Amino acid sequence: MERSDFGAAVRHLRESTDPVVVGLPAGRRRVPGLRREELGELAGMSADYVRRLEQGRSHPSAGVVRAIARALRAGRADYERLSALAGYAAADGQVPTDLGPGATRLLERFSDTPMIVTDAAMNLVAVNSAFLALEHWDLPGERWDWNVAWRIFCSPFEAFQQSPADAAMQETIQVAQLRAALLRYPADASLAALVDELRSRSRRFDTLWRAPRPVAAYESAATFTQSDGDSVTLVGNLIALPGDDLAAVMLTAAPGSRDAARLVEVVGAAESRAVVRVGQSGPG
Repeated sequence: MERSDFGAAVRHLRESTDPVVVGLPAGRRRVPGLRREELGELAGMSADYVRRLEQGRSHPSAGVVRAIARALRAGRADYERLSALAGYAAADGQVPTDLGPGATRLLERFSDTPMIVTDAAMNLVAVNSAFLALEHWDLPGERWDWNVAWRIFCSPFEAFQQSPADAAMQETIQVAQLRAALLRYPADASLAALVDELRSRSRRFDTLWRAPRPVAAYESAATFTQSDGDSVTLVGNLIALPGDDLAAVMLTAAPGSRDAARLVEVVGAAESRAVVRVGQSGPG
């Protein structure tokens, strides 16, 4: 297959995709479908890279193919065709857990900002040393203890406190993420087992699973208490990393606040390791 074949297929799908279907306003458009800038934003890449792909001047990774297919809401047949044109087998339905270069760079470049990276099933994949400095999550764990949703609904941390509103938003986010993951990876037995276990163990999760609420914003605040008894309140923002189907949670304090000053103290005492990979790759 020629690179131009893949590029032509991407362009055809882009130009034949209804903007409304992918969550964009319809409006008046000079050309049909999506603009390159819109596809790039939805897929987590630049418009210039989309242009190079369509012109056959760049070869995509398997993650990029998945990101484009997801951004365009492509059906299974179109996704399999894109994969074949790019020289890959279509994904087998398992949640990817590899920490890609993009996620690694994000953790490294924001070394003074507490951050975690999870896979689509909300399993912890990696953290940075600033996050470890919060003394929030002991890395050694058993079975589901590596999963963010499990810790929220079934095994909460004592040193992690949220207001009722923020706790409700956090729960809504976790359910939305897991529902989306199960749709994308219906063949992943570990993911299905996790959802079944959550529904069995947590009445709150089961209620939200059966009647999910819309996510108003992918952020919530929490107070972290350290071993010296002091605490810091941070806002966590969920950032999608589409190419590898990962997500990062970045924790920040209000500029100029007491919490910002406390965060500087806490992170300043952290070890020098920028990225710490979690040894357990899945929930099972």
